[in-house]
Amino acid sequence: MRILFLGDVVGRTGRDAVAARLPKLRAELAIDLAIVNAENASHGFGLAPAMAEALFAAGADVITLGNHAFDRKEIIAYIETEKRLIRPLNYPPGTPGQGSTVVTLADGRQALVLQVMGRLFMEPTDDPFRLTAELLGRHRLGGTVQAAVADIHAEATSEKMGFAHSFDGKLSLVVGTHTHVPTADAQILPGGTGYQTDAGMCGDYDSVIGMDKGVAAARFWRKMPGERLAPAEGEATVCGVFLETDDSTGLARRIEPLRVGGRLKDASVGQGAAWPPVPEPVAHPLGA
Repeated sequence: MRILFLGDVVGRTGRDAVAARLPKLRAELAIDLAIVNAENASHGFGLAPAMAEALFAAGADVITLGNHAFDRKEIIAYIETEKRLIRPLNYPPGTPGQGSTVVTLADGRQALVLQVMGRLFMEPTDDPFRLTAELLGRHRLGGTVQAAVADIHAEATSEKMGFAHSFDGKLSLVVGTHTHVPTADAQILPGGTGYQTDAGMCGDYDSVIGMDKGVAAARFWRKMPGERLAPAEGEATVCGVFLETDDSTGLARRIEPLRVGGRLKDASVGQGAAWPPVPEPVAHPLGA
């Protein structure tokens, strides 16, 4: 299965860039499953239903959210009925929506997509490790599903790495979101799970994590109420991760970062060196 994950979409410039680029990327890379994090799509804070529909129309199969999931109140009713839109799995019981979804491809293959939110330097939530383990107990990689992708929306790189190693061999891909800066550590872990600490954002990098740099920087100079943060509106870079899996095991065969357009140096799929075959399974910290 060929999977594309695009990082946090920030504001109009991010939405427009994804709408323009995603259909071409799907065709050029023969993508089977496209996932987009869009919790900052609405002026940097939340997601409106019409924006979600536009991203689905552009080719997103699943949209993930994060700590800004419910900044737009209109999303509450929408997420209850739209199963392709997911929020963190470890939100409290009774929170609208769901934390995972299973996508059935046109050829019958199935993929589990889940999102969890980290707890270090973030708002209090339930245990993302325990809830992920419980969910994976119901969806066996290479058995009931041919691929399984986890978006870990977290601040701390250590928490993202700890999560990935905990579920190495049980997920096809663990990819981080939230910090908006693409990391240089795309790799296949020893148990066969693809990993990148942060996918980066789809937004203008002449900014402070996607927001207007003048207003955002001024907040570090003084502790006084100031102008409301607003997204930067220059040309966006579309950032994400490409993954290819082995259908028989669900494990990663190839992972590459993707960066297209804007200020960052392009990283197009196929430019990097060939990846090694899936490694032999290793002892797992959670057992078989």
